[in-house]
Amino acid sequence: MTQVKIGVVGCSGRMGQTLIGAILDQEKAMLSGGTERHDSPHMGQAIRHPVTGIDTGLMVSADAEALFKNSHVVIDFTCPTATVLHTHYAAKHGTIHIAGTTGMTAEDEKALWAAAEKVAVVYAANFSLGVNLLFYLTRKAASMLDEDFDIEILEMHHRHKVDAPSGTALSLGQQAAKGRSVDLDQVADRGRDGITGERRRGDIGFATLRGGNVAGEHTVSFNADDERIELSHKAGDRAIFARGAVKAALWATTQDAGLYNMFDVLGLPGE
Repeated sequence: MTQVKIGVVGCSGRMGQTLIGAILDQEKAMLSGGTERHDSPHMGQAIRHPVTGIDTGLMVSADAEALFKNSHVVIDFTCPTATVLHTHYAAKHGTIHIAGTTGMTAEDEKALWAAAEKVAVVYAANFSLGVNLLFYLTRKAASMLDEDFDIEILEMHHRHKVDAPSGTALSLGQQAAKGRSVDLDQVADRGRDGITGERRRGDIGFATLRGGNVAGEHTVSFNADDERIELSHKAGDRAIFARGAVKAALWATTQDAGLYNMFDVLGLPGE
């Protein structure tokens, strides 16, 4: 395989355009197409490099199944409903599926597991190398610091983000919970308003900020009496997520069927 044919569903949004640029800039990959919803104003428009404006000779389509059929890999940063549908196309056509959609429920994720029985699926809340290192460090720190250290997770994103807390923040919470050997659902505190009472020992708290065009900022703080440890990552541009997704796409072409994450792609110690 000289070049990996990579398609993008949801190709006209901010992340979709960034993904197209990352694919076109990667010499080992070629863009196989891009899709949008049938009612998108971008339907039928030429797909161009988002920076150089070079015409790829491809047009925005509404036929996601055809894209899966004609691609080695499809990258999917859309919405849970669409991603679940796309998993069926991936399994049907043997197409590698790179899923970066956030807000997926446990029921939604079952579709990814089902597709992974037939094809490689890489599913991650965040495709940045730095963020995945932050996941690892958060779990490690939580395993070493007992409940005398209160864990709080703060995230900020652009004003257009529709889900909260972010998928990355929730994944950080999962890593902290794993480090403590507890169930996140039992210790998560995702909203404080009014007279909330004293903070429960062992809880993992979440706080959300929205505004401007912030690509993504996450901080995990471990707070004990008289000292605080903070682990932070700040994304300057969503291009870091696109580059990570393309890296995952190329990596997955050498893997057997299965459900993978960015720890696998980057060779970090397993979750």
